[in-house]
Amino acid sequence: MLTIDIHTHIIPEHLPDFKAKYGYGGFISLDHHKPCCARMMIDDRFFREVQDNCWDPGVRMHQCDKHQVDVQVLSTIPVMFSYWAKASDALDLSMFLNDHIAGIVHAYPKRFVGLGTVPLQDPTLAIRELERCMQIGLRGIQIGSHVNEWNLNAPELFPVFEAARDLGASVFVHPWDMMGKEKMAKYWLPWLVGMPAETSLAICSMIFGGVFERLPGLKVAFAHGGGSFPSSIGRIEHGFNVRPDLVAVDNPVNPRHYLDRFYLDTLVHDPHMLDFLVKLMGPERLALGTDYPFPLGELEPGKLIQSMSYTDSVKERLLAGTALEWLGLDSQTFTA
Repeated sequence: MLTIDIHTHIIPEHLPDFKAKYGYGGFISLDHHKPCCARMMIDDRFFREVQDNCWDPGVRMHQCDKHQVDVQVLSTIPVMFSYWAKASDALDLSMFLNDHIAGIVHAYPKRFVGLGTVPLQDPTLAIRELERCMQIGLRGIQIGSHVNEWNLNAPELFPVFEAARDLGASVFVHPWDMMGKEKMAKYWLPWLVGMPAETSLAICSMIFGGVFERLPGLKVAFAHGGGSFPSSIGRIEHGFNVRPDLVAVDNPVNPRHYLDRFYLDTLVHDPHMLDFLVKLMGPERLALGTDYPFPLGELEPGKLIQSMSYTDSVKERLLAGTALEWLGLDSQTFTA
């Protein structure tokens, strides 16, 4: 079966000195302190250690071959969004990252698909870079679950979604800058609790804000199996029904109506939850996503789907069919 992983992250092996270039700090740098390994640093603060599978396409393809993954969809590491930065600097940084991903896609067109990043703090610049992303061979963009003080229902962001719809661009929403992180200093709680909540925030914002209602052709996928949204849909719908004066102020349509209007990846780590998603959304709305190459991802890509007692047609849909539809591609792109 063709296998496409829609949720993988990449970063260039060597980054410019953004602090020196832009004149202020807060940006990521890489400290290659030993072979095949680097520390991601925010100024002098350690953020994360990464290995060469985070930048080397050869290493990635070798590991993909080991797990029978045919195609990876590449997107930047969310900490690189830089929505907090000056918009012109974030545009420059986005162009650097997008050119890097486009170069890998052009070098290995049967193994990689690319998503860009855009400076959403300035929607006009974001649209300009989205258009350029599509011109250089990327299939769409990855965005954060919010943009500074804007949730994804913000009217300022609607033109970006409208442009993505018009361009046929795929949009992948990934949690970042997790809510409540100041109260979750221990136990890795921002990643374990904050991330699922951020994804639910993004989905609810787009539903209640009328984004899906106004843009029926928009192709959006959310990371981490939709976070806490799927298990909360009953509560969300109930709130809509009993307090429409609070919930339905911008969109009078029941939120359950939109379950077939967006996609989720399958990164849920639990067979019962995956089966719940299949029954709730249908396999047509679910695509393999692993968060490669990070430890909270699916460490053996596709293993959970393959372990399920689904028919071959359902597995084929989860492993590749939905991804192809979301990306607007044909399987012959990779098999011919």
